[in-house]
Formats: sequence, structure tokens, C-alpha cells
Amino acid sequence: MSLYGVLRTGVSGMNAQSNKLGTVAENIQNASTSGYKRASTEFSSLILSSGKGAYNSGAVTTTVRYAIGDQGPISYTTSGSDLAISGNGFFVVSDKTGTPYLTRAGNFVVDGPTGNLVNSAGFQLMGYSLAGGQPNVALNSLNGLVPINLSSMAMQARPTTTGSVTGNLPYNEPIVALPAISKKSSLVTYDNVGNPVTLDVNMTKTGANTWNVTIPGGGTTTLTFDAMGQLTSGGTIAFTIANGQPFTLDLTKMTQLAGEYAVTGSANGNAPTAVKGAEFGSDGTVYAVYEDGTRIASYKMPLANVPSPDNLTPRAGNVYEASITSGGIQVGFPEQGGLGTISVGALEQSNVDIGTELTAMIEAQTGYTANSKVFQTGSELLDVLMSLKR
Repeated sequence: MSLYGVLRTGVSGMNAQSNKLGTVAENIQNASTSGYKRASTEFSSLILSSGKGAYNSGAVTTTVRYAIGDQGPISYTTSGSDLAISGNGFFVVSDKTGTPYLTRAGNFVVDGPTGNLVNSAGFQLMGYSLAGGQPNVALNSLNGLVPINLSSMAMQARPTTTGSVTGNLPYNEPIVALPAISKKSSLVTYDNVGNPVTLDVNMTKTGANTWNVTIPGGGTTTLTFDAMGQLTSGGTIAFTIANGQPFTLDLTKMTQLAGEYAVTGSANGNAPTAVKGAEFGSDGTVYAVYEDGTRIASYKMPLANVPSPDNLTPRAGNVYEASITSGGIQVGFPEQGGLGTISVGALEQSNVDIGTELTAMIEAQTGYTANSKVFQTGSELLDVLMSLKR
């Protein structure tokens, strides 16, 4: 074995242990980073051919691996925009230039200047817009994804299309001739631009088991009841609201019993109202929440995965890119095709264990010191050899 081989072996060992200390240091400093995946340094021997009478020392090489596929613990938070994945899959995010990446860091907040949902590293959460209906998803492509943006969910008015009146009409009400009105109620509806349109619902008992229901400017029907006070015919009125949409009033839950006049009514639609926030469904649906409490599905958030997550290429900001060894990206939705579930109001923590890292640090320090002794001894022997010439 040559003295140069001893020196080479010592240097190789110190470099390897230095790499291990580097991954340990990175793990420790990211122990509190949401979605961070532990890095480790794997050693592999490099052996050179040797003769029977002399040993030719080799070296050691290192490979850095990431435990990207290992689940980190889930912790719950008070933020409704914090998201955690349990199981397989990654959030699809992009940087400001539009380059897509994968991440498990789900600490999203609304970015004030843009209205986009971004995580702590500034990456934008991506999803499919539902403005044109259900998205057309390509299973092996990220095409069609756009930043999930709350500011794009503008003030909105929804015209009324359906309504209902339910309750009881008094059996003992006197019979009167039209156009007299026995009972009157009102229902507020909305036209195409959100203006309120009040509909008067006039009810007149015209026979022993019949009531006339008229909406002025709208339509009319005759409710017919059986001997048990249950409706047998005439349960709907259909017409078009002025400057609005075709409207159907449901009266099928009306009864005629020997009680008081007691009815309630409701209708869909709303006046113009602004977005106050967003809610996330466990299936990946992102709802715009308006000031009047209305929730409208606006985006569908996918999850992406690769055949070998541990071979993804890490990038700055706790994100990953697909590589040749990781395999291509596959896109789907939570709880479908082997993908995991999304927990709202939760974050996946780092999968780093501090105790394990401190142990690895001591091992690397000890190994580095031992290899430095090998190098030091080889250097001293080389000095002795060189002094023979003098």
C-alpha cells in the first residue's frame, strides 16, 4: 500500500463524513419547516485492484438521498387555508414565472398584491378553474392549471330560479268569491342584476277543498285538497321574473288542516355580494365564500404524484421537480387513484427526528476525526520517507 494511497483514503473519508455532517445540519435547521423531508448521506466503498503482496487502498463515495415519500406528522392549526396531505401526492405550485413544482408545504395564505394563495416560500397554489364547468384533466400533464386567486372571485349576483311556500291553510276559513283575498304573503326574489323583486302570494279559499293562489304579474294555480287535508293537485306556479330568469314556485308541501294560517317561504338567488374568503373541501374543491354566506365552487385543486417520490429533484423553497429516475408526473384528485386525503386547518410537519440527527452528528464527528488521524499518520510517514533522501 503506497503512502499516497493512505493520504487519499484519509481525505476521502473526511470528505464523506463532511457530506454527512452537511445533511445532518440541513435536517436540524429544517426540523420545524412544514413539509420538509429528511436528507441522508449514504456511503459506498470504492475498491481498487490489489496484488497479493501489496494492498492498494481505495476510497469511499457518498450519495445524498431524500426521504420524500415518508409521511411527516400532521398538526392542526387555526388557519382554514393551511392544508396537509395524508398519504401519497403533492400540491402543485408554481413560481412567479409560471414554472410548476411539487411540494408538501401547505401553509398557504392570500398574497395581498395578487390575490393568489401562496405558501411561506412564495409559491402559488395551482388548480383548475370551474368557471366553465368541470375541468378537462390530462392525467400526465399539468396543462390547464392556473393560480388559485381570490381576487378573481368578484362581486356576484345570482338571479332567482326556484322558490317554495310551505305550511297550512285553515280548513275553517270562509269561502269567498274572487277577486277577494283571504290570506296574503310575500317572497323576495332577485332579477339578473341582483335587484330585489317582491312577489305577493295571494291565497283565496274558493271551495270546500280548493284555494286559488295568484301572484300578480306572475301566474296562478288552484290547490285541491282531499278529505285528509293533503294536496292532490295544483302544486306549482311557473313564470319568468321581470328582468330575471324562469321561476318555479313549489307549493307541494301545503296542507289544509283545522289549524291556523301558518306558512313559510324561501327562494334562491342573492343581491350583489363580495367575496370575504375561501373554504377548502377535502375533495380538493375551493369555494368562494361571499358576505351573505353563499359558497360557490370556484376551483378544483389536484394532487400530483410520481412513481418514485424519493428520486424527485429538490429545489430551493421546499419544492421538487420530476427527474428521469423519479418517473413522470401523474395528476388526479384526493382519494382517487391511490392519492392521499387533504386535511383542512392542518400542516404536515418535517419528518426529521432531532434525536436521530444528533446521533448521526456524533457518528460523523467521530468518523471525521478518525479519518483525519489516518491522513495525519500518512503525512508523517511521508515526511520520514522524504527525509531519507536528505
